Amino acid sequence: MNIASWLHATARITPDAPALLEGEQVRATYAEFAARARAIAAGLRDAHGVGPGQRVALFMENRTEYLEALYGVWWLGAVAVPINYKLHPKEAAWIIENADASAVFTAAGTLGEAVRLPTGCHEVGVDTPAWVALGAAGPGPEVPALLDAGALAWLFYTSGTTGRPKGVMLTHQNLAAMSTTYTLDVDDVRPSDAAVYAAPLSHGAGLYNFMHVRRGARHLVPRSHGFDPGEILDLGERVGGLSFFAAPTMVKRLVDEARRTGRTGAGIRTVVYGGGPMYVADIEDALAVMGPRFVQIYGQGESPMTITSLRREVLAASEHPRWRERLASVGAAQGCVEVRVVDEAMADLPPGTPGEVVVRGPTVMAGYWRNEQATRETLVDGWLRTGDIGRLDVEGFLTLTDRSKDVIISGGTNIYPREVEEVLVRHPAVAEAAVIGEPDREWGESVVAFIVPTEGVPCDAPTLEAWCRGEMASFKKPKRYVFCEVIPKNSYGKTLKTELRRLLAEGAGRHI
Repeated sequence: MNIASWLHATARITPDAPALLEGEQVRATYAEFAARARAIAAGLRDAHGVGPGQRVALFMENRTEYLEALYGVWWLGAVAVPINYKLHPKEAAWIIENADASAVFTAAGTLGEAVRLPTGCHEVGVDTPAWVALGAAGPGPEVPALLDAGALAWLFYTSGTTGRPKGVMLTHQNLAAMSTTYTLDVDDVRPSDAAVYAAPLSHGAGLYNFMHVRRGARHLVPRSHGFDPGEILDLGERVGGLSFFAAPTMVKRLVDEARRTGRTGAGIRTVVYGGGPMYVADIEDALAVMGPRFVQIYGQGESPMTITSLRREVLAASEHPRWRERLASVGAAQGCVEVRVVDEAMADLPPGTPGEVVVRGPTVMAGYWRNEQATRETLVDGWLRTGDIGRLDVEGFLTLTDRSKDVIISGGTNIYPREVEEVLVRHPAVAEAAVIGEPDREWGESVVAFIVPTEGVPCDAPTLEAWCRGEMASFKKPKRYVFCEVIPKNSYGKTLKTELRRLLAEGAGRHI
């Protein structure tokens, strides 16, 4: 199967239905959306030599052309490699090279001026004549390429403890299973809905396009190309039927804006939140201000958006004796997967006992791109080892208690300490570095770096701030630094991050 066949089918059934919107303005009907995808497929094939199975990267902010490019890639039978547009160009270039991408879509077409792209990788700037030429290459294949269900569709790079991103291989079958399960356990999708892309299309928000394409719903990119709570509230009132994915920090900002302006979220049908911890007080506040519009999901790139869900009727059931306990959970297993909590030997643990969360089902990735060792470590006897620690209750609700991989989640985006540490220790003034997360009421967590300065070399926060700005994405940079003489380690030389958290809480070290 080819997931692009869903666009092909919808375009034939409802060709005149509005498909792509920028704000309130319709940019394309479904017939026009499909025609553009066909033309892009032809342009990739004829002008850039891209064929089925080859990788095409997308490194740009949210825009309607992003969806056109995605479906052009799939129509051809190629593989989409979405890259977080907030990444530093050097980080994006590494992903493009690792994926062995044949082409990359950007906005201005200038990535190749900032970094060296791999030989044979063609850059297409959406705001340049190259994009116009691509779309004018011809009508393209009449139907999407015929593919096996296990063919690779979406290569999503998520970092790991090695300090380098790993490419999560998601197949057309993975994406179809995720999409159909959404309608069972998250939300119904109606043709009158408008899927709003306020969170990055390169992440979970982009994955939620499929079910809306299948149902012939609208796809709306805000004019801000991102998340502005006032803009979202306005769109709800003017467009109606809004549904979107949001990190907890986005939900909090939306609720604060609704309260400030005396609004309740009219026209917003569903807000699916996930990607980080939601404080119970914050979701209670959201329900009080905006009503039962919310659904929580828990997933990973390795099982996209599909491990558990906390449905709106459960969130709204304040009369239930265990309501607040349920609010603190991430819900129960979604319908196409099995979820267990296990010990180190993969044996089931009793209800209420913390252990590692493992999941099995048709949404679980095929493996990591060209990384057999990581695949073997993560996929064990068909089960995905999430690295998250949690506990199941007798009703099947899962509560997450920790993250075994020390991932920092800030504003719904994963930040991996090792990546930040490797940048810091490359500076000559840094002898050692260790990075942890600190609770942050607005962002969930913020990045704190413990620094042991190189003896005799001046080292201060502005120097390191400037260094990090040139080496990594802004959202990954430490928000503050703690300068210390030593970083605590165990007898094996491993940094004791639990000790660092204790020191941080006690105010040890020189904070800047």
